[in-house]
Amino acid sequence: MPEDSMPKEAAYQNIHDELQLDAIPMLNLASFVTTSMEEECNKLIMESINKNYVDMDEYPITTDLHNRCLNMIARLFHAEIGENENAVGAGTVGSSEAIMLAGLAFKKKWQNKRKAEGKSYDKPNLVTGSNVQVCWEKFARYFEVELREVEVREGYYVMDPAKAVELVDENTICVAAILGSTYNGEFEDVKLLNDLLLQKNKQTGWETGIHVDGASGGFIAPFLYPELEWDFRLELVKSINVSGHKYGLVYAGIGWVIWRNKEELPQDLIFHINYLGAHQPTFTLNFSKGSSQIIAQYYQLIRLGQEGYRSIMENCRENAKVVKENLEKSGRFNIVSKDNGVPVVAFSLKDRSQYDEYKISEMLRRHGWIVPAYPMPPAAQHINVLRVVIRAEFSRTLAQRLAFDIHNVLNELEKVHAPIMINSSEEENKGLVETGVKETALDAPRAIIVQESNKRQKIMAA
Repeated sequence: MPEDSMPKEAAYQNIHDELQLDAIPMLNLASFVTTSMEEECNKLIMESINKNYVDMDEYPITTDLHNRCLNMIARLFHAEIGENENAVGAGTVGSSEAIMLAGLAFKKKWQNKRKAEGKSYDKPNLVTGSNVQVCWEKFARYFEVELREVEVREGYYVMDPAKAVELVDENTICVAAILGSTYNGEFEDVKLLNDLLLQKNKQTGWETGIHVDGASGGFIAPFLYPELEWDFRLELVKSINVSGHKYGLVYAGIGWVIWRNKEELPQDLIFHINYLGAHQPTFTLNFSKGSSQIIAQYYQLIRLGQEGYRSIMENCRENAKVVKENLEKSGRFNIVSKDNGVPVVAFSLKDRSQYDEYKISEMLRRHGWIVPAYPMPPAAQHINVLRVVIRAEFSRTLAQRLAFDIHNVLNELEKVHAPIMINSSEEENKGLVETGVKETALDAPRAIIVQESNKRQKIMAA
């Protein structure tokens, strides 16, 4: 911390200049998180950024907007809500907190049942696939629950419902299914899991339920696959989490957890506090929380409506197809993502004798793109993949540009020992025509860089 103060303009400029070295959020294809919102919503965010959501008595309208969001999302997931009833759920900082809360509810309900039956309750376990996001591992470690993982295998990168049910025993608090795997965007078969688990519960007398981790897919399935049964239409689905800051189309910092009904949320987890003059029931891991992301979520829900969300998700799916089709045309990749799922394109090299996926990822950064490379989960970790997340702000032009840049990177890697040609505009233009890519705003800065590079070379040569 410096000894002396500095002018506000200087402080701003110092930080502003350093932040220019960060990646461009729109070109960060590693992230599911929304990076762009409408100016009207940005204004609402700034107008409410100084409101602490926990002060419900002071900010009753913000609390009301939170509850409206819960009700709209719960009905989207076919929750059991009467016409004049409210949904059972909570807004969270993200899906990680939402998963912690859902897991705690399952654990507490299981413990209460075991205590009432006079049985041991010290060895709870949770069943899921090895493709789960790290927040599930955090939950298991932090809250002392054994994590039983169904290993994925080559060609099948999600949890096998039959194998999951085999791992269930009397100490299983729930089975967690993923609607949109982090690795390849694929939806797990929640309907089959529900049916198999119903049979096992009937045979054993257990009451093992299902939690659906809809962090990525919860705002996609209702609009792209309305007939797909994965939510509260299935008897054993007891709770669902979804990230508002992913395909809920809000900036980072908002998630939601919804329970089927009030019976699924043990009352001894809810704190009833009297703070700043108001009685407040609360079930969160934190206390203070900004209001702006909640308001932004409400804005998106009423601004877009079902029609708007459906249109955006369809556009994301079409842009994913553009990227996928261009990769397939190259003949160099295996596509490991699915057409039905989160709009993600995950792909691996057919031939890694000359270079691997990590090298492609590194080279794409030179074009401004952040495309992560990583191994698949254990039992399939010999397979490396590159993953492109198609978000709402990712346009068709950018999809075509990305495909073109991947093609260029492949050519660069294959000619790595050839002389580097700085000025190859004729060949680039020919390639652009062949792939149908029009000149974009990205090309102008690149042209300037090439020109400046040529100038520097001439000066150095002189």
